[in-house]
Formats: sequence, structure tokens, C-alpha cells
Amino acid sequence: MAHKTSVPLAAGTATTALTLDERVTGALVGAAVGDALGGPVEGWSPEQIAERHGGRVTGIVGPWYGDDWRTARPIAPYHKGDGHVTDDTLMTHALIRVYETVRDHLDAYAVADHLVPDLMSRPRWIPELETEALPLQRIFLAEKWIVTRLHYGHADPREAGSGNIVNCGAAMYMAPVGLVNAAHPEAAYAEALDVAGAHQSSYGREAAGVLAAAVAAACVPGATPVSVVEAALALAKDGTRSAIESVCEVASRHTDFESALVPLRAAVAPFDTVGPHYRDPSLGARRPSRLHSVEELPVALGMLLVGGGDYRRTVLGSVNYGRDCDSIATMSGALAGALHGEGAVPGEWVKTVAEGSRLDLHAPARALAEVAREIFVRDTARRRAHEEAFALLAGDGR
Repeated sequence: MAHKTSVPLAAGTATTALTLDERVTGALVGAAVGDALGGPVEGWSPEQIAERHGGRVTGIVGPWYGDDWRTARPIAPYHKGDGHVTDDTLMTHALIRVYETVRDHLDAYAVADHLVPDLMSRPRWIPELETEALPLQRIFLAEKWIVTRLHYGHADPREAGSGNIVNCGAAMYMAPVGLVNAAHPEAAYAEALDVAGAHQSSYGREAAGVLAAAVAAACVPGATPVSVVEAALALAKDGTRSAIESVCEVASRHTDFESALVPLRAAVAPFDTVGPHYRDPSLGARRPSRLHSVEELPVALGMLLVGGGDYRRTVLGSVNYGRDCDSIATMSGALAGALHGEGAVPGEWVKTVAEGSRLDLHAPARALAEVAREIFVRDTARRRAHEEAFALLAGDGR
């Protein structure tokens, strides 16, 4: 039986009718902009962010250390800020390129056959490095694991994620899986779990499945923030489900992120293995467990509720939360963008991020929407073939 959240149905408003293309574009552009907004304040606390910026962040800001970003630790050598996307967007776009190649549903083998070669052999513009380089040179260690295990270790792709640290590394780029399975959360969840098996295990893999399901749910005509959370809760397991329920129950009491920052952190803390000091993780940080959850997914869903699905409020809440806020804002930006389309994403932010990152933020969306349509046609034919075959087996055929 599907679980129901106790979040009141009054939270959030229903979306207007939007096309697939509008929702895909909204989700992907929204995710990239959220990523760029969160990047320069990633790893800091809400209090530190407010002190550094003279109040809450309300838009795109420069590097934390100003012109010293090239040498300042722990930031160097990355130019975080000024509209630069991070590895969240680089991985999202890489996964879209895999969809463009395969033009069907993906699994762990697609990661081995297509994503790994893309990361390690094809130089691309890396905004934070301000140069062309292999994506492998920018991605975090938890993502480098994919290459290590699949290319050098020849691991079974379905099991390659075992042994990696457990974090939001897979969840942060799973929005395309939800969009390919638009309006079908169960299918998005299953596909994302398969894809993420090459990257993550335990609650990191679970978060990838639930994020994809939430994005798919956000594409349902008439979806609201509450319906998105309910779809996530209906599928989430173990600590991930408990963390989402706890955070979203607290989030339902707030309508502005300022008052929600401390309560949301308190709600997710029992499920978060990293601990109170993000840059100094606890001994049990990022280890497999059925009791725990990544922090980023529940907080992203919570901020979606706090913001009522409004893109600006949802993403700025995610950014000012601090900690791993580029990934939180990537996820919440994808959800709010899928709910309301690109029109909900401030145009000045889109322009600044596209120019600052030197990336076409719309081309990946056009490509993925085209692939999603092809996959739906193929899925429909497969479903009809199964229906006909089952009817014959059941004795209902003629």
C-alpha cells in the first residue's frame, strides 16, 4: 500500500497545463541555474553565508574568497561563482548525451558503455576550470569511482557502486531519468535504481531513484509540491523515506525559508551521517546503512514545500541552507522547473549562467525531449504487444 505524507493538501498550488518540452526545459535549465547559485556558498552554514554576503543570498554571487579563489583552500582550483555550474550539471548533461546515443531506457551497462568513455576521453568546456578538459578532471572522487571500477576494475556494472562512499553523487544528476519517464514515477524510480547501481549503493542509490520519481511526478498535469512529495514517499524505502517524511512534516509549517532553515536541518540531522560540521565529517559519514539518508534530497523536497513550488523561493531557500547546497538547489530547481516550466526561472539568472558557464542550457533539453518522445512510442508498442500476448495466455484473445 502506498504511504501518504501528513503534509496538508493546502500546501502549494496546482500547475497549469504545460507541454513535455516546457517541463523538460524547465527542469534542466532550473537545475543548472540552481547549481550555479549554490556553488559559491557550498559547504558553509547559513550563518556563515549571511555574514559573508551581508544577508541572505538573493541571486548569483561571486567566489567566496573573491579574487583569491585560484589559491584559497579548500576552494582552489575551482572558480565557483559568477554563474559557473559545477559537476552536478556536468554529470546531468553527460547522462543526457548517453540518452541521445542509446535512444531508449538506460541501465547500468549504459553507464559502462557510454558514460564512462564520455567522462574520460572527450574534452569539454569546464566552467569552474575556465578551460577545456576531460570531465574526469573536474568530477568529485565519488564520481571518479565510476571510471575506476568500470574501466580499470572491469566490475559488473550492476554492482560497481558497492564500496563507493554513500552520498548524493548519483541523485544529483538523475533528473533526466525522471523526464524520460515523465508522469510515471514508478518507472523513473526503477530505471534510476538500475542506472545508479553502477555508481552508488545503499541510501545513495535509493536517493537517485526517489529523485527521479519526484521529477517524473512533477511532470504529471496538475501536479503540486504536495503530490510530488507523496509520490516520493510512496516509493522511498528505509531511512530515505523516514527522512523525507520528517523534513516535509516540518516544512509544511513554514512558508518562508528564513524560518525554515534551522528546523529543516534539525529534522534531517538524525538521518544524516555527515554530522554537524560539513567540512569535518563524522567517523560514520557516508557509510552504507538502512537507517540513514543523504541530506540533500529530503531538504530539496522540504524547500519545495516551503516555497510552495515557486522557483525563486524554493531555490533560494536551498542555496541559503548551505552545506551541500549546490546539489540541494540542483534537485529543488529541477523539481520546481518541472512543475512550472522555464518561465518560472528568472530570465536574468538563466542568461548569466549560460554566459558565465559558456554553455547552451537549452540544447540538452531539446535533445532529451526528443528522445523521451521516441521512448514513449517504443514503450507504447511494447505495452500493447504484452497486452495482446497476455490476453491470449489468459484465454481472453480471439
